[in-house]
Amino acid sequence: MEHSDQKYIKALVTNDEVLVKEIYRKFSGKIKWMVLKNNGTETAAGDIFQEALLSICHKAKMYDLVLSCPFDAFIYTICKNLWLKELSKQKAHPVISDDEGLEIGEDNTKLAEECLMQEQRVNLLNEKLDELGGDCAKLLRLNWGGKSMGEVAQELKMTYAYARKKKVGCMEKLIGLIKRTPQFNSLKW
Repeated sequence: MEHSDQKYIKALVTNDEVLVKEIYRKFSGKIKWMVLKNNGTETAAGDIFQEALLSICHKAKMYDLVLSCPFDAFIYTICKNLWLKELSKQKAHPVISDDEGLEIGEDNTKLAEECLMQEQRVNLLNEKLDELGGDCAKLLRLNWGGKSMGEVAQELKMTYAYARKKKVGCMEKLIGLIKRTPQFNSLKW
């Protein structure tokens, strides 16, 4: 069954400027976070995100791609696989790769499971961010939404140094909240 986020696939195919900007605004921050957390740079994260969008657009045009899971889980999975391939090329880490790989257009049980797990991770993360509340939640959401720490500091009326220090503390609190949940181990963070 077609997911309501199919609108993002259509936006990429038709080059709908408003929705494509929304894709960047809503989803690029999570990819940036994932790449930075795994020995990457902001530039690499941007490149991976762009490559994933181009690949989705290409496959959607060729195979009439129908999205059956949330777009954020879908793009996250694609970017994660692209980043693992990039790390493998760089030999920054020994990466155990799956020889069969994930084709974007194919009906793949593994992709569906990963989409579901990623959706559950995002839901837990958002739940714990809400629980964290206040400046911490706002700071993390702004930064993960694609804003630089300089922009975040300015928006929250903090110095850059204080915003960076506060981010570390907020991340520690958030990680603590997440680790104390019963579903933490089952979501394979």
